[in-house]
Amino acid sequence: MTVLILTGEEDVTADMVVVHLNASGVPVIRLDPADLTASAALSGEFVHGAFRGHLSSGGRLVSMSGLRSVWVRRPGTPAARAPQPSAWLTEESAQSLYGLLRGCGARWMNDPDAAGRARHKPWQLRHAQHSGLPVPATLITTFPRAARAFAERFPDLVVKPVSGAHPQEPPRAVPTSRVAPGTDFDAVAYGPTLLQRRIAKRADVRLTVVGDTLLAARKATPADADPDHVDVRFAPSGTPWEPVEVPPRLAEAVRSYVTGAELAYGAFDFAEDADGTWWFLECNQSGQFGFVEVETGQPISLTIAQWLGRPGPREPDHADGRRVPVP
Repeated sequence: MTVLILTGEEDVTADMVVVHLNASGVPVIRLDPADLTASAALSGEFVHGAFRGHLSSGGRLVSMSGLRSVWVRRPGTPAARAPQPSAWLTEESAQSLYGLLRGCGARWMNDPDAAGRARHKPWQLRHAQHSGLPVPATLITTFPRAARAFAERFPDLVVKPVSGAHPQEPPRAVPTSRVAPGTDFDAVAYGPTLLQRRIAKRADVRLTVVGDTLLAARKATPADADPDHVDVRFAPSGTPWEPVEVPPRLAEAVRSYVTGAELAYGAFDFAEDADGTWWFLECNQSGQFGFVEVETGQPISLTIAQWLGRPGPREPDHADGRRVPVP
């Protein structure tokens, strides 16, 4: 039984997991959807109520019925490197690849539909509230008047992108920034703007969830840190990431979040305030973890490899591609 990893060729984070899979004798195949119709190929057959599918990548051929899990790590845009790429070919390739994989009965990390929903920040904030996680006061708006009223209620604000990285090539991370006093917010009318009450944090927390396992790391904020450096990704390194225990009530809320979101993996970012409260900022369903593992020694890549490599019962096909659990 093989593990399929959907990612680009140069993915050091995926390499960390592949090392553990190889060490445990679990076969692995990597495929970048961007290579479809070029160096990667697929085929699926529906005959007499049965489904058979195959994938080819890097000179290897694998049966979809032989997949135990699919890790949607950092896949490229389907058919982006085809000889004659087009929006139509991308859609055809995406529908074919992910549609065929849904018929193979493998476990997903993460299911594409669940991942697509979970990446929307407004959805994340509401789901976090429902799950019992503390969420800073937040406004997403194109109304300047609403932004001004929000700033009057919460004078100390940060602004961050709603969607994440800027869509350039390569993608550029857009930092969370502190809103200057006296901002008039007229520009809000030209695009959705996310404003959030700034948490005067004493630490950043990265909580990596793999299945039922929670691995948290804490990076203390130096006493002399510039209060305008609100984004840990762009602030001076200063202090290292260190392992930390997850408070029981927060652990329960996080498990409720991932269960409701139908995620097998999630990278949560929290801001810890002076009272020790962990404020939810976001959950990246495909977030990086290598930098945390390197600094803390936490076995994140091993835990992912164990989840991906775990054997599961195979199930007989329905004619419609559904599967019935084997007793």
